[in-house]
Parts: sequence; C-alpha cells; structure tokens
Amino acid sequence: MNFVCTVAFEFASTSLDVCFLQRYIYLVAGILRRTTHSKIESDNQMEMENTRRCRIFLLSPAYAGGERARMILSDRAEFELAQKLRDKRGAPIAEVFTFLSGLYFRGKIAYATAFARPATGIPGVFVITPTRGLVDASTRIRLDDLREFATVDIHGDDPRYRAPLERDARVLAKRLPSRSEIILLGSIATGKYVNVLLASFGDQLRFPVDFVGRGDMSRGGLMLRCAADRQELPYTAVAGAIVNGKRPAKLPPRRYQSTFR
Repeated sequence: MNFVCTVAFEFASTSLDVCFLQRYIYLVAGILRRTTHSKIESDNQMEMENTRRCRIFLLSPAYAGGERARMILSDRAEFELAQKLRDKRGAPIAEVFTFLSGLYFRGKIAYATAFARPATGIPGVFVITPTRGLVDASTRIRLDDLREFATVDIHGDDPRYRAPLERDARVLAKRLPSRSEIILLGSIATGKYVNVLLASFGDQLRFPVDFVGRGDMSRGGLMLRCAADRQELPYTAVAGAIVNGKRPAKLPPRRYQSTFR
C-alpha cells in the first residue's frame, strides 16, 4: 500500500489525468490483493495436507513373564482385571499391558490415543506382541493369550516373534497412504523392533525426539503429561537417528486419573 501511495504522489506531481491515475491505483491494489489471497490459499492448503496426513502409533509390549504377570495368571487372583481375563469376553490388551508395565505403557496408550490420525478402516494404535505381530490396541485377550505371550522373550532372531511382526508390518505398509507417518513408542536403541519395522516402513518410521536420553519411567511420565496437555512431541526418522544422548532433567510429579474404567 505504501508503494501505491508513492506512485499516486508521483503521478499527481506531474499533473497527469486524474482518471488515469485512479485506474492505475486500482490496478496495482488489485494485484496486491490477489497475491495476498493466493498466499493465504497456499498456506491453508499446506495446513490441510498436514492435517490429512495419517499418523499411526506402534507400541512396544509389556513383559508378560514378570511378577505382575504371575499375579494376574494366578488361580488365586480375585481382582477385577484377573476376573476379566477369565471371562469369555476377556480384557483389552492395552489395559492388560498397562497393568503389567505400569507408568510406561500407561503413558504410551494415553499419548497414542490422543494423537493418532488413522486412515479410513485402519486402527490408529497398534500393540507389538511377542507372538501375534501387530494387534489393534482395543483387541480383547484372555488368560490363554497372555500365557502364550509369556512363552516368548522378544528377540529379533526368534521367528515366533519376528515372522508375525514382519507379516503385519508389510500388510500395514501397503494399506496406508504414502504420506503416512508410523510412530514407534518403544526402544530404538536395540534392533528388536527397529530392524524389523524399518524393512517395511523405511523413512516413514519415526519416534519422539524427546525419548533420547530418557528411561522408560521418564518417557511414560512425559507422554502422560503431553496427552493431558494436548501437546504433541516432535518426531524424527528412526533411520540414521542419534539414539543416545544426555539425560534430561526430571519431570516434576503430577497426578492423573486412570485411563481405563
């Protein structure tokens, strides 16, 4: 607009025809408006593209062979979750793994549920399992399923773990739109998840940058906080990432309501 005013002043000082001057001002102002409008449309289109980009979360499993697993598998267990697992309907795998793992898995499921952007017909949150590959986080399991999980200690060379995960990762990669992001919420410092998943997802496989330098409990607390505050973490590609770093400062404690009812 300053440019238009300057031109107007220069034309006026040369005593040119007033009508010609007005037409010139309208022409320049119209060009400026169209340029601004085009930029706004471009920015809005980019924002819509980012919004439409699918974001799928893969959660590493809880250990099914520990003390908490023995508690829930015991015939003497009478607490609610143990009763659910004995019932024919079972209990959601996310609820079971939250009990087994505590803060870490609780943070993962809360965070993934808050920020997943699933593609049509595809769940937004999957759990990596010891023997069943990728399982929808809402899938219900029973005691026999948990006993099966407890028989396999996850290792990249164990075909009981690796083969189902490779199979499901390939299927998922083919079904997802090309611009999708697959976020791994689990260990990236070892190859037991990364090596298997990279083969199918490549540069689409990402992880939260803030995981670097944190232990499991710190990651769990961070994800619970982010889910509660609706503050999503930045991500980076797993391939070629620096996975070790300085330990960040401890997070101040907070209290949260239970994820499951």
